[in-house]
Amino acid sequence: MSETNSVYVAFNGNSYLFGGNAPYVEEMYENYLADPTSVPDSWRAYFDALQNVPAVDGSDARDVPHLPVINAFAERAKQGVTQVVFAAGADSDLGRKRVFTQQLIAAYRNVGQRWADLDPLKRTEREHIPELDPAFYGFADADLETVFNTSNTFFGRETMPLRELVNALRETYCGTIGAEYMYISDQTQKRWWQEKLESIRSKPNFTAEKKKHILERLTAAEGLERFLHTKYVGQKRFSLEGGESFIVAMDELIQRAGERGVQEIVIGMAHRGRLNVLVNTLGKMPKDLFAEFEHTAPEDLPAGDVKYHQGFSSDVSTPGGPVHLSLAFNPSHLEIVNPVVEGSVRARMDRRGDPKGKQVLPVLVHGDAAIAGQGVVQETLALSLTRGYATGGTVHIVINNQIGFTTSDPRDARSTLYCTDIVKMIEAPVLHVNGDDPEAVALAIQLALEYRMEFAKDVAVDIVCFRKLGHNEQDTPSLTQPLMYKKIAKHPGTRKLYADKLVAQGVLTDEGAEEMVKAYRAAMDAGKHTVDPVLTNFKSKYAVDWAPFLGKKWSDAADTAIPLTEWKRLAERITAVPDNITPHQLVKKVLADRAAMGRGEINVDWGMGEHMAFASLVASGYAVRLSGEDCGRGTFTHRHAVIHDQNREKWDEGIYIPLQNVAENQAPFVVIDSILSEEAVLGFEYGYASADPNTLVIWEAQFGDFANGAQVVIDQFIASGEVKWGRLNGITLFLPHGYEGQGPEHSSARIERFMQLAADTNMQIVQPTTASQIFHVLRRQMVRNLRKPLVVFTPKSLLRHKDATSPLSEFTKGGFQTVIPEQHADVVKNAAKVKRLIVCSGKVYYDLVKKREEKGANDVAIIRIEQLYPFPHKAFGAEVKKYPNATEIVWCQDEPQNQGAWFFVQHNIHENMLDGQRLGYAGRAASASPAVGYAHLHQEQQKNLVEAAFSKLKGFILTK
Repeated sequence: MSETNSVYVAFNGNSYLFGGNAPYVEEMYENYLADPTSVPDSWRAYFDALQNVPAVDGSDARDVPHLPVINAFAERAKQGVTQVVFAAGADSDLGRKRVFTQQLIAAYRNVGQRWADLDPLKRTEREHIPELDPAFYGFADADLETVFNTSNTFFGRETMPLRELVNALRETYCGTIGAEYMYISDQTQKRWWQEKLESIRSKPNFTAEKKKHILERLTAAEGLERFLHTKYVGQKRFSLEGGESFIVAMDELIQRAGERGVQEIVIGMAHRGRLNVLVNTLGKMPKDLFAEFEHTAPEDLPAGDVKYHQGFSSDVSTPGGPVHLSLAFNPSHLEIVNPVVEGSVRARMDRRGDPKGKQVLPVLVHGDAAIAGQGVVQETLALSLTRGYATGGTVHIVINNQIGFTTSDPRDARSTLYCTDIVKMIEAPVLHVNGDDPEAVALAIQLALEYRMEFAKDVAVDIVCFRKLGHNEQDTPSLTQPLMYKKIAKHPGTRKLYADKLVAQGVLTDEGAEEMVKAYRAAMDAGKHTVDPVLTNFKSKYAVDWAPFLGKKWSDAADTAIPLTEWKRLAERITAVPDNITPHQLVKKVLADRAAMGRGEINVDWGMGEHMAFASLVASGYAVRLSGEDCGRGTFTHRHAVIHDQNREKWDEGIYIPLQNVAENQAPFVVIDSILSEEAVLGFEYGYASADPNTLVIWEAQFGDFANGAQVVIDQFIASGEVKWGRLNGITLFLPHGYEGQGPEHSSARIERFMQLAADTNMQIVQPTTASQIFHVLRRQMVRNLRKPLVVFTPKSLLRHKDATSPLSEFTKGGFQTVIPEQHADVVKNAAKVKRLIVCSGKVYYDLVKKREEKGANDVAIIRIEQLYPFPHKAFGAEVKKYPNATEIVWCQDEPQNQGAWFFVQHNIHENMLDGQRLGYAGRAASASPAVGYAHLHQEQQKNLVEAAFSKLKGFILTK
């Protein structure tokens, strides 16, 4: 090809175009599709050539697959091709400059934030980014006045001189706001950000009154911290000093959200600035906070918690009407509150019939170290766009103090460029903003909220600030960060900088700024509200009434049986399948068997017992929400709550859920196969249950030991939330448990861990062994006016064990039995001849019954403890008294001696023993592992422990 027919434009080997820059190529192509004349002639010629690729639908539509375009340039880069061929006759110099101009625009959009003015401390010189320098593309000073086409920008002009274009790009992308959004796949969203930022050059245009309001919020933020610092010297408060613009961000978010129709905001945040938010955002009375510092707050909780973990709720006025604010209680495990907030928001959305989250907004506040370091952040983000857990997008705010937590070296803080890089996994845009520019902070929040409301996706605002004091007020951070804290010592404070700016602008006088400080100090001295106005008498029609559940004492009693006619009606509904659904042959058999169970022709198995509990609850107005890995089918294929049409051809068709069709006006039944997450999903479900006492919320572990991955939620929320914070919660955990020779990871749900956490009547721990028992305990969980977490150790092999089935009569009368007495008629009849009581819980009962039959040991009675906590003293004591001549009691369990329930039930058994009785143990020896991994060894151990239950007492013996 001769030079007279074509022009070759050479690129540097490390040019921005060929450095793996698919976003630039794709953006250029998107511009071409929207308007071919918006790209240089050379690009248009190249893209025109691609039109030979046939359209998928056979039409003459101009759009073609983007991937070939990207791949073509990627292949050129791999082969070292550094030339682009322009159409014959093109002006080579002008063509080259047009290409480079578009490349320059793309560079600022992609990496402009790396040169933005973000650090209030200005500790280092801003990094030189070659791609942002016109000289990188060969432009000379003489080119700065050359006019180029800028129609693919939103600067308000079709053409601009290069000098003006560069200035506009720098103002937009390299000021005190640095935007990251070009990794978003959806072109509409990318263009949205370009228009929003470029049309205003990332600069707000606030009125004088607005600016005064911003200063007032900064004054409040600084004023509270300084008041507490002088009044309560040395006490921990996790000061916000250095990050006061965060209070401006929260105020702006709430007010603008109210304008957009949001009626509830649920906030999750850890320690930093929490007291400031309580007082200056939610309107907690300062005098109440002071009382907590002075240890004079009411001690009405068994345990209580430190002040910087406390939650709060209030109603505030906004231009769009009242907005209810809820600050979630948060333990020291920082980010663990994230899924709890999301679950609470989802419950509120469901209650309002607000599937897109237009009325309820989740806000998560992070520290820079925590968002980058804690895995629950990733798990929660992974839930954000799934059907069962989406909340319409979360606004993330990072209080980025640039130091992490205590003494960390910034080089060790993370492996990513920005602390917010984790949110890119869901293509959430990020706005980095200099905390010393509170107007930019307010603008960033406005844009973030607008994006969330428009696209129902997460968005992050990273407020780059600093921490004036240590991690807590007892630290001396200069011990390990001398350079940073020399800078901080010289910093006048964000409030002072902004006040001086407004004085210079003539917005107010020095005296006016000082008057704000004095007014806030006076409010502090008086202990008055600092948020105006807080609504004290407003109550939303969507508010939940927890009053029926407050102050209730523990009771096992509950009317959980259902009439026979209702049983049969519900059974027919949950076993009927529409004609257009063809179930799998195995599922057909399950449904046929369940129909027979409903008619009383055969005993009811576990899956049917569950289903009938769910059906009866939703028919009575109680919603059911069941989630977990494989829970629609059930890990052990016992449930089949979701029926899949075997003839379907599309993913979103051919699914039928019988439990959603039991009555005309039934409550919702929701079943969700969760992502492979335990911590975030359980946290989400806890949050959901905390906001809705009238829904049976169940999390099912795929295997019981998977609860290990959610232990933080169990320890810090489920077990202790009531005694720390007074928060009731009725969440139910299904934890498959049973020793069937499946090795150490799939045998034990760690009963001992839950027993260790059991105190203050904080939860219910049960191990049902029959279908009727699971039916009654699930119904009991809702029909009682009591909301306590319920931990159910569900079986595996017993799901299909014929002896674990129940006759229909046990569902139409009776209730949950905390203790199941001896069932053998001859043993009961000859109670005086019984010499030994074997007490057990769970599957081992059936092994013991079989062994007794083999031995003909009718002088042994077997008692099942179905509720391990609260221990059923009355029921168990009554059973012991039935056998006055029994001199020995044996606790038998599958688990090793140092695990299971043994160490936690022995004192309860001892309390109910008769004089002279002795208590012994039969089970596996103590072990570091929950179970052995060899099938033959498991069988030998199982055989020995069952035999030991009938043999002479050995080892530890406790005498009454």
